[in-house]
Amino acid sequence: MSQIRPLIPLLVTAGILIGGNGLQGTFISLRALEEGFSTSLIGVIGAGYNIGFALGCVYVTRILRSIGHIRTFSAMAAIASAAAISMVLVINPLMWFLMRLLAGICFACLFATVESWLNASVTNKNRARTLSVYRLVDLGSVTAAQYVIPGIGLGGFELFAIISMALTLSLVPISFADRSSPVAPEAIRFDVKALWNISPLATVGCIVVGLTNAAFRSLGPIYAQGIGLSVTAIATFMSAGIIGGVVLQYPLGHYSDRFDRRLIILIATFGSLLAGLFLVFGAGNDEWLNFAGIFLFGAFAMPLYSLCSAHANDHAAEGQHALVSAGMLFFWSLGAIIGPLFASFLLEIFGPQALFIYTAAILFLFMLYTLQRMTARGPVPAGERALPFRNLLRTSSFFNKLAAGNNHKRKDR
Repeated sequence: MSQIRPLIPLLVTAGILIGGNGLQGTFISLRALEEGFSTSLIGVIGAGYNIGFALGCVYVTRILRSIGHIRTFSAMAAIASAAAISMVLVINPLMWFLMRLLAGICFACLFATVESWLNASVTNKNRARTLSVYRLVDLGSVTAAQYVIPGIGLGGFELFAIISMALTLSLVPISFADRSSPVAPEAIRFDVKALWNISPLATVGCIVVGLTNAAFRSLGPIYAQGIGLSVTAIATFMSAGIIGGVVLQYPLGHYSDRFDRRLIILIATFGSLLAGLFLVFGAGNDEWLNFAGIFLFGAFAMPLYSLCSAHANDHAAEGQHALVSAGMLFFWSLGAIIGPLFASFLLEIFGPQALFIYTAAILFLFMLYTLQRMTARGPVPAGERALPFRNLLRTSSFFNKLAAGNNHKRKDR
């Protein structure tokens, strides 16, 4: 704990941000439904956040290099707080789309600032402990945030105010952190062709994760409300998917380090597909069956991003791992823009079950593509892989650096 103690302000700030972001994502979808927005409009608003997130991923390094960590964090927290409270002042789909787009830019920069700061502050001696605490903070804050909604209720201005207060208060702990701001990170040049050449499967896989998982995060509350779940049950439904995402991360990662990663990607994709089909054809309107189904969906679907990133790093040359880290997150963002938008139109036409029919269809196509790639190129032997599997958050590309540390093994090519 003596090694972790100096990082507590940053970890508390991260918890406030992650919880506030998780609360806002679920609440905005449900509140938009209460305000009479159509499902397709809710999908557009959800896509707005992911458009902003993609833009933030591209420009955050330039911002950090220009004005430093603490100024970047202060500016983005203030803007995100103002965007949150303005949504209750002007209840209009266009306004909400613009504010969610602005929030996406801000959260991409906020997470990158915190994780870049953490990465500069940890050593290999306390890296594993810091990561464990950070993952607990992530899981605990997102899960707890879901239950603020039934506790406060969907109506009124209270939840908008709580979100705005949380974002403002996130400035307090980081202000008590080490006063020496870390050196700004080096700029990362995006090279889409290079990323594709490193691993077509990982590139497509991250887009697929964005198409499916982001659709669940944006429209899962709409699905749950559509099958008749109460607000408390909706919070439990979303939490079950998030908690499920933790259960198989390390078992799947362990076996992907030992065997062909593409086989484990195939297994995880198939498990996600089956869980989605169970939600459509087996769970019906039963509360507990839906909890079980979404838990299994999260258990198989959530590790896919980390598995695809690990597969890309297997084929990356020395010096390309930073490009892979930023690129995989960017491709995920592209899928996350399209996924909620397209799925929302399907829900509006065919009803709530269309959400998991849509995810099953995308995952089935990805399975076929994975099988094709397994015949096109052989696996990288376990002993020649540059980096082991790492459980990654899709908060910023700096989490990848935080998890990797300096324990890279040189790869023979």
